[in-house]
Amino acid sequence: MRYWAAAKAAAGTAEEPYAAATLAEALDAARAAHAANPEFARVLLRCSFLVDGEPVGTRDHGTVPLAEGGTVEVLPPFAGG
Repeated sequence: MRYWAAAKAAAGTAEEPYAAATLAEALDAARAAHAANPEFARVLLRCSFLVDGEPVGTRDHGTVPLAEGGTVEVLPPFAGG
């Protein structure tokens, strides 16, 4: 998982590995790993996600499969653009 901007700040790292079959599982594991920082969970609520370069959009995160060795980009809202 690659964290950007506020997600990176809240996670305290730019990236970390995941071991999950779906985006929902990966996000649940990330929330648990960063449970000591409640801001991390709040930031995730506002984020959009790319899985292997493809936008997740409004799809249910439980239906978004993750490939072994794939990439999840965690993108908080940003201004400018």
